Order: sequence, then C-alpha cells, then structure tokens
Amino acid sequence: MSDELHFDLTLYPEPILRKRAEPISAFDSALKRTVVAMYERMFESKGVGLAAPQVGLKQRILVVNPTGDRKDDLTLVNPTISAKAGDDTLFEEGCLSFPGIYAEIKRPERCTVVAFDVDGNRIEKEFDGFVARIIQHEFDHLEGVLLVDRMSPTDKLKNRGALEELVERYQRRLRKSAAQG
Repeated sequence: MSDELHFDLTLYPEPILRKRAEPISAFDSALKRTVVAMYERMFESKGVGLAAPQVGLKQRILVVNPTGDRKDDLTLVNPTISAKAGDDTLFEEGCLSFPGIYAEIKRPERCTVVAFDVDGNRIEKEFDGFVARIIQHEFDHLEGVLLVDRMSPTDKLKNRGALEELVERYQRRLRKSAAQG
C-alpha cells in the first residue's frame, strides 16, 4: 500500500468551505504527507495557493507558490494574520474551488503572518505584493470566507451563470448520492 495521498478539489458550494478550519496539533509524518499532496494538487490544478478546506480537510494548513519553482514553496500551518498594511489594491483573483470564475478583489498590499512550518518551527514574516494577496486569499479559506463573499455586486452578476452551475452540479451530486444511498 502506498503512503502517498491524493486529493481532489472541493468545489463551491461544498459545506466544508464555509467552516472555520481547526488548528493542527501534531507536526508529524501525516502532516508532511498532507502538505506534499496539497502541493501536488495545487500544481496539477495550475494554482498558486491552496488551503486545506479546498481538498476537504478542516485543518489550518495553506500552501503557496507564486512562481511554480519548488524553491518558492511556502507552507503555513496554523497561520494568523497579525497585521495588514499598505494601500488596498484591486486585482483579478481566481480560485481553484470556483473554476473559471474571476473577480476584482480589493486587499491590502502587505500582511504580517505568524505561523509554523511543517516541522513546528515558528515563522513570523511580512509579505507584500502578489504573495501577500495569495496568503490573504488562502487565509480566507481557513476562516470559511470565499471568493464569492468578496466579489462586488457587478462581479456577482457577471459570474451568476457559472456560480449557479456550480450549485446545480453540487445538488445533482447530492441527489445521485441520496438515490444510491
């Protein structure tokens, strides 16, 4: 039996995406396997960040890589954003849990994060620009806050059809599961 994990993406409106993720207490081999599998899913999906709820885990883990170069992997376990600074900037964001949906989202340019790495070592660092934006987006997932919650009314209207299709796909899956069940 393989020790490897493989995750599928959790898509909107799955209920786990709305739940606040729970802290990690064990910095062990299971955590390391989870993080490796999260990076694999993120890279396979052409993403730059991924939070554990997006793969069906109610855990406070997020992974970030803005470049695709493995030396830029950033793993944050039990992160908190201790400060946000700089001007609020608008930037088009997408989300792996909302395939094909993009919206202009306003976020501060910088954030300071306190977290742990996979070995339990404390990290405290200020991030700016694109990386700060990714971290804030993924941190939202740990709090149960989604892309649709940050969209302007105009972007919600623009994406209404795609959002409704995701809801319908979820409801079809529930009906099929209930019928088999």
